Parts: sequence; C-alpha cells; structure tokens
Amino acid sequence: MRANRQTLPTSSPTAVRNLGILAHVDAGKTTLTERILFATGAIHKRGEVHHGTTVTDYDAQERDRGITIFAAAVSCAWGGHRVNLIDTPGHVDFSDEVERSLRVLDGAVAVFDAVAGVEPQSETVWRQADRHGVPRIAFVNKLDRAGADLDTAVASIRRRLGVVPLVVQLPIGAEDSFSGVVDLLAMRALHWRADSDGYQAGPVPEPLRKEAARRRRLLEETVAELHADALEEFCSASALTERTLVRALRELTLRGDGVVVLCGSAYRNRGIEPLLDAVLAYLPSPADMPPVRGLVGDGVEEERAPDPTEPFTALAFKVTATTTGRLTYLRVYAGTLSKGATVVDAATGRTERVGRILRVQADRHEEREEAMAGDIVAVIGLKTARAGTTLCAPGAALVLEPPSVAEPVVSVAVEALRSTDTGRLSAALARLVEEDPSLVVRSDAESGQTVLSGMGELHLEVAVEKIRSGHGVEVVVGRPQVSYRETVVRGVGGLVHRHVKQDGGAGQFAHVVLDVEPLEEPRFEFRSTVVGGRVPQEYARAVEAGCLDALAEGPLGGFPVTGLRVTLTDGATHSKDSSEMAFRAAGRFGLREALRLSTMELLEPLVEVTVTVPQDGVGGVLGDLAARRGRVSASTTEAGTAVITAAVPLAELFGYASRLRGRTQGRGTFTTRPAGLAPVPASVAASVAAALPAR
Repeated sequence: MRANRQTLPTSSPTAVRNLGILAHVDAGKTTLTERILFATGAIHKRGEVHHGTTVTDYDAQERDRGITIFAAAVSCAWGGHRVNLIDTPGHVDFSDEVERSLRVLDGAVAVFDAVAGVEPQSETVWRQADRHGVPRIAFVNKLDRAGADLDTAVASIRRRLGVVPLVVQLPIGAEDSFSGVVDLLAMRALHWRADSDGYQAGPVPEPLRKEAARRRRLLEETVAELHADALEEFCSASALTERTLVRALRELTLRGDGVVVLCGSAYRNRGIEPLLDAVLAYLPSPADMPPVRGLVGDGVEEERAPDPTEPFTALAFKVTATTTGRLTYLRVYAGTLSKGATVVDAATGRTERVGRILRVQADRHEEREEAMAGDIVAVIGLKTARAGTTLCAPGAALVLEPPSVAEPVVSVAVEALRSTDTGRLSAALARLVEEDPSLVVRSDAESGQTVLSGMGELHLEVAVEKIRSGHGVEVVVGRPQVSYRETVVRGVGGLVHRHVKQDGGAGQFAHVVLDVEPLEEPRFEFRSTVVGGRVPQEYARAVEAGCLDALAEGPLGGFPVTGLRVTLTDGATHSKDSSEMAFRAAGRFGLREALRLSTMELLEPLVEVTVTVPQDGVGGVLGDLAARRGRVSASTTEAGTAVITAAVPLAELFGYASRLRGRTQGRGTFTTRPAGLAPVPASVAASVAAALPAR
C-alpha cells in the first residue's frame, strides 16, 4: 500500500484532528512527527534530528542541542481529514510549553521508548494530559533497538500510569529484524521494506498465527470487560467483530477507560500509516468535544458549541516574534474568523484587527482567507494579545480559562555587558516574557539587579542565548539561585490590626481580626467567619486581596509565602472612612505582622532524579547523591545497567551533569522532574540567610 498523500481538505470540524505528540526527551517525538509529515505528503524528504534537518526543530538552539525546546505546529492531510499536530518538548524545563499546548488540543499520541518504557517525563506529561482530560493513544517506538520489547513497555504503561493498555498490534521480528506488525483487528500482516514508502498487506505469517490469535482473544476479553455493548456481543457470540472492536476502542479512548497501544519504529519509517489511521479512528474531532465554557460577566457562565455559525471565540496560546511579524497562535473554538476582521479581547474589551491568517508549518506559513471552529492557526496584526487571551467577536465577549503557568524555581541575575545596551536588554527581556509566560523578570530592590527566573538551568540557558543571538545583546549572567518559599509552622490567633489614616479629606479606616494557621499543602486559603455584617462581603474580598499582596515577601528572607490559611474572624467599619482600599491595606499590613509573630520555616524545591549508570559506577553515584542531600527511593539493576531514583534538593543539582559524566567516564545519564517542596535543614537555612543582602 502506498502512502495516502493528498492536499489539505477544507472541511467541517468533524474532519479535523488536533493532537499533540507527547513523550520523554529522546523517545522519538520529533522523528515521529517528521515521518508523519512525509507519509502524508506534507514534505518530500525525511529530515533527521541528528542532522538538524527536521521541520519542527527549526530553531538554531534546537538543532544544536538535538532536543525540542519550543512547541511547533504543523498541518497535514490523511484519509480526507486535516491533522493539526503540535510537537511538544520532552525536557522537564519546558513542561510549560506542553501545558499551553494541552490546553488547546483535543487528543494526543504518547510516545514510549520500547527499551526504557515509561520514563519520568513520560509520566509527567501523561498526568498533565489527565488534568486537561485529553484522550490519548500510545505508540511504542524504537522496536528496532537492541533490547526492545513491546510487552515490557506495555507492562510499564500499566504499572506506572495506572491505565488499561489495549494492544492492537503484534511486532513481526525483533530488534534489527523488526520488519512490520500484525494488525490484530483485521488479522493481517503489514510489512515495510527499506526501498518502499508504504507497507504491503498480507496474511499473518504462519509462525505468528497462534500468538496473534491468542492476543486477539485477550484484546476481545479486555474490551468486553470495559464496554457494556461489547460484553453483550461477546457473551452471545463468544467473540467480537472488527467493527465492534473499533467502535468500542474509540468510546473507551474518549472516556479515558483504556489506551489503544500501537508500535513501530519511526526512524525506520515503520508503523506510521497505521498510527495515522488510529488517530482518525479513535481520537476525537473538535465536533466530538463538549461546548467550551466561559464567563460573560459577574460570574455568569455561558457555552459556545464548536460550530462555525456560533459567535467567534478563540484562545491565544502562544506568541512568537518572526521576520514576518508578531505571530499569535489561536485555537478557534467557535465561529469563523475572516482576514481583516475586528476582534475583542474578552477580558479588557480592547479591539484589534486581524491582518493575516496563516496555516503554520513550523517556521513556514501558508496564508488563508478564514479560519473556522476547530482550527489551529496563527494570525498577524494583534498587538497586545498574550498567551491566555480570549478573543471574541464584538458584542459576544466570553472569557475562557487561560492555561496555567508554573511558578519558576531557578533565577539568575543578568546585566548588559556594555552599559549602552541596557535599554536593548530590557526590550529583549520583555519580548522573552511575552513569548514564554513561564519566564519572570523582576528588579531586585536590594541589589538593583535584574533577575530572570525560569523552570531550570537549561530553560535559563536557552533564554540567555536567545538574548545574545536573537537580539544581539551580550549579557553577563550570575550563578543560578533557587526560588525558596516560606511557610507557617505555628501560626497566631486573634491578631488585631487597625488601619487608620487621616490627612485631610476622606480618611481611611479598617479594623480586622485575623487567625493564621499552617496548611499541609503548599497553597494559600482565605475564609471569613464574620457574622452580623460587621465586615461586608466586598470588604472581606479586599482583605483577601491584601493578604495575597503580603504573601509576596516573607519575614525570613523575603521569599514568597505558601502553605497557610488566613481566617477573618471579626472587624469593624466606619460609616464614612471605610473603603475597599482601606481594608486591602489592613489585610496586607495585618498579615505581615502576623507572619512576623508566627513560627516560620524555609522550604526548598525538590526534584526526583533518575540516574542511569553502568553497574560499576553505582557506588560513586550513590556517594555523590548522598553528599548532595539526596534520598534514594529506588535502585534496580538489569543487564549490567543500574537505574537509581532519588529525591534531591534543586539547589544541589547545579553542575551535576558534568560531575556525573566525570564519575562514569561519560556513560552516565540522568533525568529530573519536580517533586514538590521540603523544609530546608537548619544548617542550610543559616547559609541561605547569610547569603541574602542585608534587609
């Protein structure tokens, strides 16, 4: 069978698939995306990650480092459908790119290494997809590698992710001899040859017929256990037809009750076409998704169906600056957007004009006259829209929930090498934050330094390199610093704070009584137990806003405060001088006073480190982790290779990559993922405090 190549259809939302490619770094996401583009005719020459020639890894840093850093959108056609793909990063430092992508996707393909199975970042992105309710299918990649085993990878999916894998293929051959798969639904063999673009279908090879029949039976039994209609047919006929299986697999996928598992080798171009067929068969179209919900004002919710005739509603999820102008990426949820149309920022009421609409092919663009419900496009002409902005038709504003933004954990001080470049550095930093909301820029009031904060060392390295190469500004970078947090260990009750200010004209009066107590979770909670109208509800909300202001700087070292509950228990007002501004000030100064009287504790971010080393290097690695205050939680050995998992303070991991290479003669590797916050030992807390500028 030849590849099903065709032009992009212009059709209804039912003929669209918006999906992301998710995985751990080096699992083969970008290679798979490249092969999909080739199989669908979107490109005519296969690129390679190691050659720096792939479509989606088009940034110079991505090609130099050999990893995906920025989520890239591409479109292709298959089976009369348009497939919008977003190739997402696999490195933990860029998980915020994954979060923004998942917010606008309808489905995803999770890619797993057939040797490693579920790796740490694989699990992280899977949980992110869980939070967004994104249906997924799984692709076990790299079956041509030494040590590849589909069953082992599937077992890790079941064990690590807690899902029911529904395996629909059986590999033909193993490792170097992997040449195709048996389709367990149609009970046919699909063979790929090195000199052919497509596959050849034929009967199941004789040596595999018994095993294929056993696995087909196991698939039928598993589906029957999960799907009521399939169970009824299975009980009456003792088997399931291919049509019933396909329908049941789709419904189980959409409900999240099972995950269809396919396999192949993206690098060898094997398994791509069946994966595309599975995307169309099992993953939802925009028309299958429920109406999008948003606020129209005063907390009133409204729905918009994924229909081109509804009022235009779209969410901006990414902003980039290119040579063609400022690109704003949109997911259109309802209505139709035409070139030259006027749109409204639903939150601010500001109007803007759409100059051009582009179908994006990574760094290449195809101009279009309109975009309709279900489309993912980029537009030129918007000047103020940011990631998370809702754009609507005039007179039909609806504010959608924006993508969540993770708090940065690592900071560096940056300054221009030449004083004449200070203004250009400020402009470059503003552009960086606009493109990547997970970066935060602030000015340190004590030192006067400009501080850039992000999700990890690599994240900040990439950002600094963009300043140098993209904006031509040479910068001096300080040593990375960890973003500590402060929390309440023992609070105070009944703290009275009166805010009284009289300097002519209307005065300010607010009287509040606050209880402060610790929370086990790293979050802030506010509640009011005032009765009898002593503090009106609008003033109570102002007190909450003031408390949030106070959480920005704690009493120990000026770090953000988390893990506490504040209760407004009593208060008083003045008939003329009380206002929301006065009660906000009372909340801010009152909580600051309460925190100074409370017993506070410093928290530091932990990361879960998974180190893979030869067995003869285990001793040195364990000793080094112990010296870095690491707590080992698991250690396994297989085929001469040890995998060690430990929780390590982020502050102790700076420079760990070079240290690990040195201890293992370059054979050791490691991956990380966030593991929450933990109290800082007293001895370390003292050194942190000593390093702070005088307050």
